[in-house]
Amino acid sequence: MENLLLSLSALAALVPVSLQALRPAPARDAAFWGLLAVAVAGPSAWVLAHMTGTWQTGLAPTLWVTVAATMLLYAVTAATTRQAWRLAPLLIPYMLILGIIATIWQRVPGQPLVAGSAEGAWVSVHIAVAVTTYALVTMAAIAALAAFLQERALKRKRPNELTRLLPSIADCDRLLVGLLQVGEVVLALGLVTGMVLQYRETGQIMVLNHKTILTIAAFVVIGGLLFCHYGSGVRGRLAARIVLLAYLLLTLGYPGVKFVTDVLMA
Repeated sequence: MENLLLSLSALAALVPVSLQALRPAPARDAAFWGLLAVAVAGPSAWVLAHMTGTWQTGLAPTLWVTVAATMLLYAVTAATTRQAWRLAPLLIPYMLILGIIATIWQRVPGQPLVAGSAEGAWVSVHIAVAVTTYALVTMAAIAALAAFLQERALKRKRPNELTRLLPSIADCDRLLVGLLQVGEVVLALGLVTGMVLQYRETGQIMVLNHKTILTIAAFVVIGGLLFCHYGSGVRGRLAARIVLLAYLLLTLGYPGVKFVTDVLMA
């Protein structure tokens, strides 16, 4: 019951900021920042309550860590990029969906991550890098989806209430390229720390399992998109589809593996 109440509280913290777009004139004002602070604090409190001292590897902790990291990254991006706050109508409902799934599956037992003292520091770095990478690509995928919706509405000459709230196509393109640039660098760091851990544990630099293959594939896809963007100006729907493909690969390799091992194979 205590875990359920904490999960429901974290979900409730996300609701007000998701509704702020319904205000007569939504803006990046004091009300927005207050609601966003609550939305960041709710999932973060869940993570601190459950993960302090021992990292849990179950599906529910994985999803809540994703929500907390993405909300924190969104707050930083909204503070440093003028139009990023307009992604809220897409991002926050998605975070709510992930939180609901985590709440439903919270009874599935997770296992604490066990590592020797020598590997503990590397494990912590690798986890932090992996979580940051997934949060960055999640944000990029939301920006790509916003660009896709804006372009479709523009071609049909039928803008709607949702597209009027989202950033422009140009702003979405700038956001997703910037996020992917940082994400590619962090993802490369994650691959390096993963290799170090693998070598310390098994003496091998790399073991080609599902997670490794999907992560490398995502790295190649993101790198290819960035190369084509600067080489031939790839943007719009094609860029959005490629970003969503990279996000799908990372999702299969991160929470997807947790779902298979903790739920389907439990």
